[in-house]
Amino acid sequence: MTNRRVRDREAERAALRSAADRLLAGTPLRSESGRLTATELLRESSLRRDVAYGDHRDLIEEFQARVKAQNATPAAMQELTDRYGEVQEKLAAVTKRLASEQALSAALRRIVAELDLELAHTREQLEQSGTVTRLPAAPRRNRSR
Repeated sequence: MTNRRVRDREAERAALRSAADRLLAGTPLRSESGRLTATELLRESSLRRDVAYGDHRDLIEEFQARVKAQNATPAAMQELTDRYGEVQEKLAAVTKRLASEQALSAALRRIVAELDLELAHTREQLEQSGTVTRLPAAPRRNRSR
């Protein structure tokens, strides 16, 4: 003899209805993707496929009809899609600015390196010419009063 629980069909129907409402509102609790499919409806309701299709096929078909009526995109997901597009545009602009700044930085590093070499070469020439006399450095005044 097996210990089988008595199924509460009304609780199962309520679970399917609330899962459908959450998915259509874009606020799923169990579904990771939030897609509007029968598979995600079952995942969201925590019901087995055989139970849902065996006794509650009408609710699954009702959900699918509501999905079609809603253009298959929940409002919350549409908002996220719009924000994603805006973020993509900002990212492209920032990436372009970064590339420009990196090119400018590289040019400035090359200029600094050239000037450093030029300064070293000029100092070497001055030392070799021997015509420049260094003056003793004047003592520094204490400016902190």
